[in-house]
Amino acid sequence: MLWRTALISSCRLLPSCSHPAGRSFRWSVIASAHRRRSSMDPEVPAIDPSCTPAESPASGMSSDATGSLETMASEDLLPGETVVREGKASILFPSANEVFYNPVQEFNRDLTCAVITEFARDLLAQRGVRVVVPGEKEKVLVSLSEESNEAEEKTGAEELNVTATAGEKCEHGLRVLEGLAASGLRSVRFALEVPGLQSVTANDFSSKAAALIARNAQYNRVSHLDLMLTSLLYNSPYSPFHPASFLDAAVQAVSEGGLLCVTCTDMAVMAGNSGETCYSKYGSISIKAKYCHEMALRIILHSLDQRAGVYQRYIQPLLSVSADFYIRVFVRVFTGQATVKNSASMKYSAATGPPVGPECEQCGQRHQLGGPIWAEPIHDQEFVQKVLSAVSGNPSRFGTSKRIEGMLSMVTEELEDVPLYYTVDNLTSTLHCNTPPLLQFRSALLHAGHRVSLSHACKNAIKTDAPPAAIWDIMRCWEKENPVKREKLSQTSPAFRILSTEPRLEACFTVREDANPQSRKRHLTRFQENPQAFWGPKARAKAGGGITTHLQDKRKKCQNKRKNQVTDSSQLKNFPCKKFKQVRLDQTSKQPSPHASAALKIFLFF
Repeated sequence: MLWRTALISSCRLLPSCSHPAGRSFRWSVIASAHRRRSSMDPEVPAIDPSCTPAESPASGMSSDATGSLETMASEDLLPGETVVREGKASILFPSANEVFYNPVQEFNRDLTCAVITEFARDLLAQRGVRVVVPGEKEKVLVSLSEESNEAEEKTGAEELNVTATAGEKCEHGLRVLEGLAASGLRSVRFALEVPGLQSVTANDFSSKAAALIARNAQYNRVSHLDLMLTSLLYNSPYSPFHPASFLDAAVQAVSEGGLLCVTCTDMAVMAGNSGETCYSKYGSISIKAKYCHEMALRIILHSLDQRAGVYQRYIQPLLSVSADFYIRVFVRVFTGQATVKNSASMKYSAATGPPVGPECEQCGQRHQLGGPIWAEPIHDQEFVQKVLSAVSGNPSRFGTSKRIEGMLSMVTEELEDVPLYYTVDNLTSTLHCNTPPLLQFRSALLHAGHRVSLSHACKNAIKTDAPPAAIWDIMRCWEKENPVKREKLSQTSPAFRILSTEPRLEACFTVREDANPQSRKRHLTRFQENPQAFWGPKARAKAGGGITTHLQDKRKKCQNKRKNQVTDSSQLKNFPCKKFKQVRLDQTSKQPSPHASAALKIFLFF
């Protein structure tokens, strides 16, 4: 763990990559029950102390419980409220946009429940607690060691008797804090679906959100959901508030070895559209490139590690995914001064410099400097495999189980020690040639003796340990089979510079059997299409609530404004300019007044 972060240099070959702009930062802290008390620990009683764990819906909700919820829905609903059902939770949600809610994040919430379940299973197993998940097949543990005495057998038998089920409070379980809870849907789902929890604390600065959290906790009969109304965090998950304060508080609040879950939706900043803003928020410069999604993951991991290092702590990533319009990372936080000292990215001494020159050796273009970013693996393959096995073995637990299975399958196939990736369409667009099939390009890399894999962050991504010279040699060989018109290439273009050099290796494009990964052979749901319109970040919650109709009209008007160009000149501008003053004609002569003519001249020569 000597090289945890690194600076990124890239030549100007990759086209720009844009993402829906939305500024968000949501974090959750999962801490163990046995931890040191601090001034940040909330001491707030439960919302409904009279509700016992037996009264709360546990592993499965019976028909009587469902009927009672339906009765409560008809009696306790306020005017304009609706019931939103997701997983085992039923959330009361106002029709007005007073409290934030985004149904797109269901995949995020399902994945978080699956990750916390496996984290609780591993951690509570050390305390002698067995986690029981409804619908999951029991695993038979076979001990191969013959050197076990009777005392150990008794201890093992006693440990098997202590179980933790979903919806019930576990005295030796985990404590969960959701910093920006909004309607409390995620916290309610934790309390109902994740076993092995001692308490769940939902926090939001908005008084309307806090009141809604309290009602949802009582509506779902959650006995171990605490309500904490404090000014520690900002009120809206889509606010432009600086996220650095969240990071500092998060890395300090989580217990030793606890789990920290972070979601970032400001992909416009992290994808390279505003490198200066990214540096001011996360301490790294983002680059406009095809690999921007994985780079965003490594930027937030570096920022977390840098913030934790201030307090002599370090992180260990368990899972990092890029999905839809956001990124989601799950990291464990530990304390260790020696490990923190080894997390330095590089050391400079006299008469040394960067490993690259000012220009790219292949295309002759100047490099772009980005980073620093996290250079170590962004996943724990053993932990990801546990989550994948649990989800695939119990597909009825989550509504997005198929997508989780496809996403995690691709994660397990990724090369751990290869940061970032190439895209085949970007390589071919640089040379202005035809795009080779994905399997043929992967086969060429395998024939050359290099490792290769796909990436969950991009559909046409290629992760490989091949150097850039080998990549462009393969592209030169492909161009010879599919030649381009070199007489039309500019002598200063990257394509002319790259194709002017003869390849040093002879690429073989014969398709190999191992070129097609298992996730692709099994036709898993890896990159799903948007199921509905306006699939992405939602509008932030407003005090008065409501989304006006003209906002939807503006969204429709601005969509595909460059693809569907208006050819009729009369429709180019059918609304008045802000600096335009309407001229009133004289009713008798139908001619503009002298003052109006002067105003018209001023407008024309403005």
